[in-house]
Amino acid sequence: MSTVTIKTVQSKKDLSQFIKFPFEIYRGDKYWVPPLNMEQKTLLDRNKNPFFKNAEAEYFLAEREGKIVGRIAAIKNDLHLKYQNDDSGHFGFFECINDQAVADMLFNSAKDWLRTRGLKYMKGPANPSSNDIFGMLIEGFDDSPRLLMAYNPKYYVELCTNYGMKKSKDLYAWKIENPKLLQSEKLKRGQEIVRNRYKLKITQLNMKNFYQDLERFKFVYNKAWAPNWGFVPMTDEQIDAMAKEMKPLVEPSIVLFAEIEDKLVGAALVMLDYNQIFKTMNGKLFPFNFIKIFTQKKKIKWARILTLGIIPEFQKKGFDSVLYWEIVNNAAKIGIYLGEASWVLEDNEMMNRGLELMNASRYKTYRIWECGV
Repeated sequence: MSTVTIKTVQSKKDLSQFIKFPFEIYRGDKYWVPPLNMEQKTLLDRNKNPFFKNAEAEYFLAEREGKIVGRIAAIKNDLHLKYQNDDSGHFGFFECINDQAVADMLFNSAKDWLRTRGLKYMKGPANPSSNDIFGMLIEGFDDSPRLLMAYNPKYYVELCTNYGMKKSKDLYAWKIENPKLLQSEKLKRGQEIVRNRYKLKITQLNMKNFYQDLERFKFVYNKAWAPNWGFVPMTDEQIDAMAKEMKPLVEPSIVLFAEIEDKLVGAALVMLDYNQIFKTMNGKLFPFNFIKIFTQKKKIKWARILTLGIIPEFQKKGFDSVLYWEIVNNAAKIGIYLGEASWVLEDNEMMNRGLELMNASRYKTYRIWECGV
């Protein structure tokens, strides 16, 4: 068998190969959604992505006979280390042909890089963090991913297992069908009781006060999710960059805030599943594909609940059921009858139990792997 060599990304050509390699892996895969090349370039750019103000990374390519056969990133995230205190670095952006030897060399390269930085464990995939596309699909391969969710070949699971990686945590995706939820008299009555008992008020994103509402979202996100496994706060710069990208895609009626006597107690960020449009773009937004974002918007049938958070002192009072009820009703008004709540930690009993009570079905599972370095 010919020799495989590993090289780091050093030049613009190397970076282009790193970004374009997935198109080789997924050629002919009807479920894959090609990422936008321009967005990937920004995401990986250490000077443009604010993530790298508190992190560093190295990108590796595997090459055989002049052809790229795999890629991986090794990532040291200082904010993760500060908040999780677990001596862990991450691998991410992993793509590989179905060849264990190539995968092993890529994983070894990432591990060696992390070890030289004093880390003891490698987790992943994180692309590049838990605030981005996170996890490896291990169940639910017969469907395209929703917006900002992972998709990968089934054989990646074997590549990780055979390398000796173990499960660190599983993440669930739940399918919500609006008619099933709206027919639940128990949920309808329950959320009405909660609203009345606590005088809970639900408001929508105000595009005229977009950046003011963004500050409110920052507050809820970093407070509500802080106790969770894997949580890494988003810096103001990261949230601002995300908001700039998402603003043209936002549907205000499904971005919600929960208040009691003008005090903010929770929020939900829900996005239309633009992957249904991006899937047709082959990674290219220009010169004409960007028009599809506006002309084909009405063809979108799914939405994704990216985050739904209640500030800790107001949890376990049923406020989440009110937000879910509002989301599905507002989504129905704009022709959206399918939703995905993702991702949800496997041991988040409160959230998983709540979704079960709403007749949601767990239909995909993602895994964060772990091994020593």
